[in-house]
Amino acid sequence: MSKVIVTDFTFPDVSPEENAALAEGATFTAHQCRSADEVAAVVEGADVALVQFAPFGAQAAAAMQSGGTVIRYGVGYNNIDLAACAANGLRVGYVPDYCADEVADHTVAAALTMLRKLPILDASVRQSEWAAVRIAKPMKAFNKTVFGFFGLGQIGRAVLRRLQGFEFQVIAADPGLSAEDATSLGVTLVDTDTLLRQADIVSLHAPSNPLTEGYFNAARLATMQAHAIIVNSARGQLIVEADLAESLRNGVIAGAALDVFHIEPLPADSPLRDAPNLLLTPHAAWYSDGAIDRLQQLVAEDITRALRGDGPRMPVRF
Repeated sequence: MSKVIVTDFTFPDVSPEENAALAEGATFTAHQCRSADEVAAVVEGADVALVQFAPFGAQAAAAMQSGGTVIRYGVGYNNIDLAACAANGLRVGYVPDYCADEVADHTVAAALTMLRKLPILDASVRQSEWAAVRIAKPMKAFNKTVFGFFGLGQIGRAVLRRLQGFEFQVIAADPGLSAEDATSLGVTLVDTDTLLRQADIVSLHAPSNPLTEGYFNAARLATMQAHAIIVNSARGQLIVEADLAESLRNGVIAGAALDVFHIEPLPADSPLRDAPNLLLTPHAAWYSDGAIDRLQQLVAEDITRALRGDGPRMPVRF
């Protein structure tokens, strides 16, 4: 009998996944693993493993049935050892399209909030101050503001569509973006050095990989304008968090809005917690009631596909 395992989940329940497994005659068990060792133990002999945030390492890949399928609940798959999966004949799938609208909405909300300096204006009123210009200065009109994209893939383009009515001047750095595509999108294509120098706000939409991890470090932050803002709803690994916190404290840049972090939940001793002009949200950009339903339904469909011998709807290419 086939075996379907959930290593960890944050949903109210996993009924859609269970129903899909049982409909194909498989057994189904859900766990709340945190460590790689725990994951390896529960996926032993599994035909399908559903993974949210738990680390799926080489030991887990070796423990599964050869030819099995690993499905990541979400857009990225950094917590899955792809080389080990390939070595053990496993297929890997993910769900990159379940929350693009939600992440774009959240990103735009955070960007506009920080550009209009709503958090510090709100704090000033609560402190019995009434000095909009003194507190908000400098503040450019949106049609004079350069909005920069570090990566312009699916979610970045959804953000761009939402911003069009604000008349920002838009630049983007993305090695996968052609000059022709940039022109058709109304975007000026630049290199990353130019992006950092010219942008009043930089929105991050790049994957985490050896080229991008820690990209926003002290040296690069120092090349940005003093009034510049960073928004990150992509991957926490793109930013050196201690460097960002120090840059905010020293006025190297003016502000940031972060929804993703190196370690989640954010540790109590993180230097980000007391950094000024920093808007923090708990990896919430993906969330809406509809997004949860879509994610679980798409994963349930992948269970059915896997148990019938088909590949994932959205396979990860090794």
